[in-house]
Amino acid sequence: MAVCEICQKTVARGNKLSITRSHISKRSTRTWKPNLRRIKAEVNGDVKRIYVCAKCLKDGKVKRA
Repeated sequence: MAVCEICQKTVARGNKLSITRSHISKRSTRTWKPNLRRIKAEVNGDVKRIYVCAKCLKDGKVKRA
């Protein structure tokens, strides 16, 4: 399953709305997936490959190896 190992961000589910003539006529389900990258990172002094979302990489929450 797609999950960030730093912030635990996972797949979000919701409704896709079809708007016709200012009325919501149809609803169907859709998913939003996190923007994950597989990187080498230092975890407790060891180098491991982990999945991290792009926001955690940008904010510097993970130290790359």
